[in-house]
Amino acid sequence: MSGIAIWITGLPGSGKSTVADALKNAHPEFLILRMDEFRKIVTPEPTYSDSERELVYRALVCHAMILTELGHNVIIDATGNLRRWRDLARELIPKYIEVYLRCPVELCMQRERQRVETFEAPRDIYKKGAEGWPVPGVVVPYEEPQNPEVVIESDKTSPEDTIEMIERAIERIIERL
Repeated sequence: MSGIAIWITGLPGSGKSTVADALKNAHPEFLILRMDEFRKIVTPEPTYSDSERELVYRALVCHAMILTELGHNVIIDATGNLRRWRDLARELIPKYIEVYLRCPVELCMQRERQRVETFEAPRDIYKKGAEGWPVPGVVVPYEEPQNPEVVIESDKTSPEDTIEMIERAIERIIERL
């Protein structure tokens, strides 16, 4: 099992980082590419403009592609609000799995308000969205995946069941190749 990329997508606060960490705990050989960490290096003073997002997401996909080509397994922990970025990853990475964490925006907002500040995740995302910042699902669109390999109702599915569903998708992709 090598060269797999798993993109965990969903609204801010849907549980992407929690799922990424649980998957990494179950499979220590995976590397996690976190958009929040990546952005701090690529755009240390982000504007979240359309052109900046395009550059940052394309760079993230390129990074994941290179790592998988080198035989590493990668978890992409990123909202990826536009489908074209996730489609680009699907096109460039042969062993690609898209995991969609579907969660009501109200619950995402509640989770985000309770989030402990970390280096990775910014706080007050939805508050900023109410002020006009380009927050996916609030001010800018979040384009739901059309054919993800895994859909998780993150408000109804336990972390253990979530990891089990992702592991079945990994098994299917390995069998297919």
